[in-house]
Amino acid sequence: MTLTSIISFIVVLAVLIFVHELGHFLVALWCRVKVLTFAIGFGPTIFAFTRGETEYALKAIPLGGYVRMFGEEDDDQMSAEEKRRTFSGKAVWQRMAIVFAGPLFNLITAALIFIGVFMWGVNVPTAQIGEVVAESAAAEAGMMADDTIVAIDGKPVREWSQLAQAVQESNGNALQIEIDRGGLPVQLSVAPRQTEGENIFKEKVDVWRMGITANGETMRVRYNPIEAVVLGLERTYDVTYLTLLGIVKLIQNVIPSDTIGGPILIAKMAGEQAQIGFMNVLLFVALLSVNLGVLNLLPIPVLDGGHLVFLAAEAIFRKPVSERIRGVAQQAGLFALLALMAFAFYNDIMRFFVTG
Repeated sequence: MTLTSIISFIVVLAVLIFVHELGHFLVALWCRVKVLTFAIGFGPTIFAFTRGETEYALKAIPLGGYVRMFGEEDDDQMSAEEKRRTFSGKAVWQRMAIVFAGPLFNLITAALIFIGVFMWGVNVPTAQIGEVVAESAAAEAGMMADDTIVAIDGKPVREWSQLAQAVQESNGNALQIEIDRGGLPVQLSVAPRQTEGENIFKEKVDVWRMGITANGETMRVRYNPIEAVVLGLERTYDVTYLTLLGIVKLIQNVIPSDTIGGPILIAKMAGEQAQIGFMNVLLFVALLSVNLGVLNLLPIPVLDGGHLVFLAAEAIFRKPVSERIRGVAQQAGLFALLALMAFAFYNDIMRFFVTG
């Protein structure tokens, strides 16, 4: 593993952890909970300082972090004034807000990165045709290589993705396509045909195709703030949805379990993105931030999602879940999480040290 990969891994992970814990921290302060410690990492303390009521600490092992709040467990020995500053002394909705804030901040961070990238500008494939498949709908309609699609059903087109979306939404109905052919406008009518394709999970699906491919040229497109916000939120939603769907496909064994990666894989990918450019690192952070937010909302007791389940049960039944049930559930959740981490480490080792 290269030095670039190690440094990139530490920086990326530190950013993700900081954002996550910052969410818990800020909402806890907003709810007037006394925060004792804001820590990035675990293990021995490398650096720490105290400001106000809170100690801020950087730990040696950069694989997590925590916000320690005053009275996270109820204590009958506290005075009424002290209980008002505790986590356990707050209303259920306030505790749920504090717990939910960590994953939420991860999703917000991803959205802000996507919005910033769209405003800065992204390279997208142009709508120029590279190849026309013989006997396809496009070939029969008269499309030719090097044609540039400028409009579909009267709507301007500048990116290949706009063409792809129009084709999938056509349901086989003929599309009225305007083409620029060597500076001359050409009007064609093309009815996409349904064929068998694959989705990102390698599952067989029915798709609509005209029978053309992009020529590979790209152009830099910058979006105005309103467009960037819309596209950034859409991208965050899409990545969140695909992350959840990926978890389902993993459970269904559609995605092989050996694709699960741990810190070594993340470090390798972070290093690769760092070598490509800063923008790629930002997008990588955004993707990981969504993954961290979604995974933390899974109903596993030691994760934020598990805590939210306990708090939801408390809200429904008007009393906290018993210490015994919480203890057993958290032990089971911790075991499951450690087992998953061990499996991810095993995959990393097999991937990089055995297969090369």
